[in-house]
Amino acid sequence: MSVLDKNSDLPRSCADRDNVAILMSTFNGQRFLYEQLDSIEMQTYPRWHLYASDDGSEDNTISLLKKRQSRWGRDRLTILSGPRKGFVANFLSMACHPDIEADYFAFSDQDDIWESDKLRRALDCLEDVPKEVPALYCSRTLLVNAQNVEIGLSALFSREPSFENALVQSIAGGNTMVFNVACRELLKKAGRDVDVVSHDWWVYQVVSACGGRVIYDHRPSLRYRQHGGNLIGSNLGWHAIWARIKKLLKGRFSEWVQRNVDALQLFRQQMTAKNKKTFDTFLSSRNQWFLPRVIGILGSRVYRQTTLGNVGLFIAILFKKI
Repeated sequence: MSVLDKNSDLPRSCADRDNVAILMSTFNGQRFLYEQLDSIEMQTYPRWHLYASDDGSEDNTISLLKKRQSRWGRDRLTILSGPRKGFVANFLSMACHPDIEADYFAFSDQDDIWESDKLRRALDCLEDVPKEVPALYCSRTLLVNAQNVEIGLSALFSREPSFENALVQSIAGGNTMVFNVACRELLKKAGRDVDVVSHDWWVYQVVSACGGRVIYDHRPSLRYRQHGGNLIGSNLGWHAIWARIKKLLKGRFSEWVQRNVDALQLFRQQMTAKNKKTFDTFLSSRNQWFLPRVIGILGSRVYRQTTLGNVGLFIAILFKKI
């Protein structure tokens, strides 16, 4: 696990490097789709193929994709039909699709704007990881409004990514994520229909649980657009904090944790010895009465990335909301 906070140069010719499958989920995305497609086209890393899985758009999204496919060619853009079960199922359907093959895989939202070196930077970080080791790159984001005006940055996390963190927090948006074949094989094992809260949190949990490498880049890799159509926002500001508190008190966080740990049982035998101990301690403590619950969960060493987040976590432990 590591946190990256530096620029890096391309170590070898792009012509010698690996192919990237960009997995984009679309749904009624005509308003911002062209800007995102343009930013993908401008990538300094050239060896990519975009797979756009549309989840039943009723606007001009499909038409826009077909126009771009006509311009780029079918060797650059493939249009798929999504499962129409929501964005999580759509992303996982692509991650597990038997006909999508590549050396690396990158999730993409339909309404962001990628920095031109997004793929290049991710592969610079991932290429030194042995092929058999599951590896995930993710990053901070630059927040922009509907007009692409900068309004801030996503939260900066400085603690190491780890399974102890992944059990109770997702540290980066899927729109920043790039992962290798070994990671993809783990996702395929769980399957496209696994019941998890979000695809990005799931990837972080699986990779960290199985002893893979998670690289969190402090430098933003894209412009994350905040607008009324976002399914998931930036989680910044007092409004977002209050929303999370309400979900916590209503037991929503506990429901999320339960869904994720149920799914993680698929990988219990592939977890490292340390992570298996953490997992078992966390599981056995969640439903205990007050004192064993507090001692057990704290003993599992789960943590969130910020002080305020850990205060919320402690409250959840105290009131059996985890």
